[in-house]
Amino acid sequence: MKSEFNTSWRESKQPRKQRKYLHNLPNHLRQKQMSATLDKDLRKKYGLRSLEVRKGDEVVVMRGKFKKKVGKVTEVNVKENVVAVENVQNTKKDGSKINAWFHPSKLKIKSIVDDKFRLPTKKTEVKSEEKKK
Repeated sequence: MKSEFNTSWRESKQPRKQRKYLHNLPNHLRQKQMSATLDKDLRKKYGLRSLEVRKGDEVVVMRGKFKKKVGKVTEVNVKENVVAVENVQNTKKDGSKINAWFHPSKLKIKSIVDDKFRLPTKKTEVKSEEKKK
């Protein structure tokens, strides 16, 4: 496998190749990796299980020492694949505060900023309604 991103690569059992693939992802595919699960109400409303995290979304931390903390997303770092949440900070030895960073898979989206690019189009909503009948 070459050092740059390989478009023909599909899968491997080897963890080193899996890590290398994720490390060399281009930004348009990296954004897809930044998805978090939706709250039950949002799942019902949009018919989706997960969405990409964006700045301004309200999220709940699901893992770690900040479990059950709620806050808005203040920063999204696509390159490092991490998200910063408002009022969730670590304290350093000197007393200063720094952002605690989370992987999007450890967050649950409670409310979203309206965005026509993330949400399903009306055509898909009509199809899902027809299936229910």
